[in-house]
Amino acid sequence: MDHRSVTTEDLRLEGAGVTLAATRHASAAEAGIDILYAHGFGQTRGAWAATAATLAAHGHAGLSYDARGHGQSGRNPADLPYTGHQFTDDLIVLAGELPRPPVLVGASMGGLFGLLAEARWPGLFRAMVLVDITPRWESAGVARILAFMTAFPDGFASLDEAADAVAAYLPHRARKSPQALAGLLRQGDDGRWRWHWDPRLVDELARDGERHQDDLAAATAAVRCPMLLVSGGRSDLVSARTIDEFLALAPHARHVQLPDATHMLAGDDNDRFTTTVLDYLAELDRAFAPGPSAGCPAPSVTGACP
Repeated sequence: MDHRSVTTEDLRLEGAGVTLAATRHASAAEAGIDILYAHGFGQTRGAWAATAATLAAHGHAGLSYDARGHGQSGRNPADLPYTGHQFTDDLIVLAGELPRPPVLVGASMGGLFGLLAEARWPGLFRAMVLVDITPRWESAGVARILAFMTAFPDGFASLDEAADAVAAYLPHRARKSPQALAGLLRQGDDGRWRWHWDPRLVDELARDGERHQDDLAAATAAVRCPMLLVSGGRSDLVSARTIDEFLALAPHARHVQLPDATHMLAGDDNDRFTTTVLDYLAELDRAFAPGPSAGCPAPSVTGACP
């Protein structure tokens, strides 16, 4: 594997009525499965940089993007509230722009909208990798995330101050350098640094998320493409209870747990997470390879036949 062969190209793509910032990850070895990366609430496409580079070096081209209201993507105008339908539509539009149905790698929010998109448009994805998310979740985990996201409405006086706040929120991780956080904050005219996301997202999209859980459960039950759930053993958002319900709704899905990871799974244990995804992609390739022995893969391996 040679990461030097990996190329990235920043793009501006049209979603469902908003311009989305995206990055294309490719390499000369491109011969594998296309990947569409959808990040979690409050993240950016940068969360996938290490994973996307490794997968691209193995021949799996990828497209990562900033969801609307996040990072460098466009925000809704003041008179247009954020809704889950908009984020789902963005996913459908981006997947449709790819030359073949991609595997969705969706963390938290990205995975939930992936379930809704695939249920609405069956065959949109070749398969789905859900990263520490189930159609129902533990309320305490969401409350902790939103408490951090709303804790600094006036921003930070410096990047060092922001790094201190992140270190207190994620005490199990090494402290990020202020420079590493620069891409996640925006400096205002008053000189203060504020997070990249639109503050309206919390009230308009996240706070009432639980009322959509029945719809998400129904969408999960409707999905027929192969699915892999990768959960964190130390997650406070996904639990044994929510995982059991997910597997009951989607009995063809697989589940792998990374015992030392929290909800921020790809950041906590990126090497093991990336290896897990690579192994799953290899199984998909083998299961659907042409030949006289090709047929329906066993549900315990990749999921239901497409």
